[in-house]
Amino acid sequence: MSDIETSTVSEEGFTSTSEVGDFELTIDALGEDGPDPNSVLVADYASCFLPAFRVGGQQRGHDDLGRVQIDAEATLDDDDDLTGISFDIYVEADVDDDTLADIVERAEGICHVHTALREGLHADVTTHANAF
Repeated sequence: MSDIETSTVSEEGFTSTSEVGDFELTIDALGEDGPDPNSVLVADYASCFLPAFRVGGQQRGHDDLGRVQIDAEATLDDDDDLTGISFDIYVEADVDDDTLADIVERAEGICHVHTALREGLHADVTTHANAF
C-alpha cells in the first residue's frame, strides 16, 4: 500500500486537474488556466519549508516567531528546467543572525521537499528578522 495517492487528468490541451485526497489542484503547463508545474513546485517547496522553519525555531527556543513570510524566486534554463531557487524569509521576531542560520539549517533537515530535491536545486536562503 502506498503512502500518497493522487489522480491527474487532462481532458484536452495542457491543463490538468489533480486530485490529492479531498483537494483538487488545477495546473496548466502554459500558465493560463492555473499555475505552471515549475511554479507549483516552487510554491510547494516554500509551503513545506515555512512550517519546517517554525519547528526549527521551536527547537532552538523560539516558540513565537510571529509572522513568517517566504518570498521565493526561481530561475529557468532555455528548456524551462529549474536551475535555481532562492528564498527570502521575513520573520516578525527579533532574532539574531546566528540563530536564524541555525533555524534554517534545522528546517532544511525537516522539510520533505528540500530532501526530495536534487542538491543543485536546494533554495539559497536569506533571512530578515524583525521584519514586520
